[in-house]
Amino acid sequence: MSLNADIQARKNDNIARGVGMMTQVYAERAENSEIWDVEGNRYIDFAAGIAVVNTGHRHPKVIEAVREQLDRFTHTCHQVIPYENYVALAERLNAAVPGDFDKKTIFVTTGAEAAENAVKIARAATGRSAVIAFSGGFHGRTFMGMALTGKVVPYKKGFGAMPGDVFHVPFPVDLHGVSVADSIEALDKLFKADVDPARVAAIALEPVQGEGGFYEAPKELMMHLRKVCDAHGILLIADEVQTGFARTGKLFAMEHHHVAPDLTCMAKGLGGGFPIAAVTGRADIMDGAEPGGLGGTYGGSPIGIAAAHAVLDVIEEEELCERADQLGNRLKQRLSAMRDAIPEIAEIRGPGFMNAVEFRLADGSAPHPDFANAVKAEAMRRGLILLTCGVYSNVIRFLAPVTIQDDIFNEALDILEASMKAAKGGNV
Repeated sequence: MSLNADIQARKNDNIARGVGMMTQVYAERAENSEIWDVEGNRYIDFAAGIAVVNTGHRHPKVIEAVREQLDRFTHTCHQVIPYENYVALAERLNAAVPGDFDKKTIFVTTGAEAAENAVKIARAATGRSAVIAFSGGFHGRTFMGMALTGKVVPYKKGFGAMPGDVFHVPFPVDLHGVSVADSIEALDKLFKADVDPARVAAIALEPVQGEGGFYEAPKELMMHLRKVCDAHGILLIADEVQTGFARTGKLFAMEHHHVAPDLTCMAKGLGGGFPIAAVTGRADIMDGAEPGGLGGTYGGSPIGIAAAHAVLDVIEEEELCERADQLGNRLKQRLSAMRDAIPEIAEIRGPGFMNAVEFRLADGSAPHPDFANAVKAEAMRRGLILLTCGVYSNVIRFLAPVTIQDDIFNEALDILEASMKAAKGGNV
């Protein structure tokens, strides 16, 4: 039997240091909300591959669809020999993405590619070059993705100059002293001091910030951005890579805002564990690029396309949007009941089952990343996989599969509570 420590030693000798790893346990198999490592240890998965397996590890319907596709063909490159299920999935996304207008879609492979291509499309359609994003946002590790991302360490540090004509404004977070009015004022000042709005192609943001801390964009901000974009001919890009596909209680998080973006980026949960990403947007905007300007060798892989069709079926048939609301409410209620015992809990938040708890020192004076890390480590020791996030790394985010079984969910909540109490007892 392979040991985790032995594989970790091989990893250290053979894999670049820049590929960060949260744990040193190596997966052997997984099913729905559970993972077993190479030593036979079992873990409850509250990470879901960072919001990828919303429909659970190896959902039978997804696996069946992939197996059927494997028996037909695995790759032709859609730009060379196309296939019908690519077209059919585009039709489904065009109908599902928010916005009462004609839409078109392209498929790529990763969330970062989706963000990059959204910028390409926006620039081609508008003839403009500047892009505005938000502090704390995350849009990928490619160069344009890094430029859009509003966090330096570890995403930008050491990688040199970022692409130009990318600007940032503060994202509103009341807990950190930034109001919606502050964000709007900063955008106004940006237009006066740094970039003419007539030169801006797009404003990009996550409806709920992922790596930034699971802060939901206030409706007031989203409505203001739509108004600004309409006034100046700017396109609004919604990065739904982490928020999409039932995670927030809606198929897309923008449905909570009653504001339609011009372009929507998606990936992660779309493929249920298989690589696929997409950009869907206004048909006239999507047609702004010349033939050959968009796409990629593996963009819209037949395997990923087949998986995505199954994922959309599962979300509808198993009513996972409603399930996300139920699970999120139960989680937030359990956390709320712990506030007296754990004064480090500063805020509990998040729509649907895209939830987080933020920790500050017990007196509320400063972020408390040590406490968040202690809870994460103790939970891992007890068999529960958790992820941290936030600019200060003081937030624990919860991303369990929306298909998690009730008994396992209850077990996980018990482990979470015990872990938080253990961290508190350790006087971290």
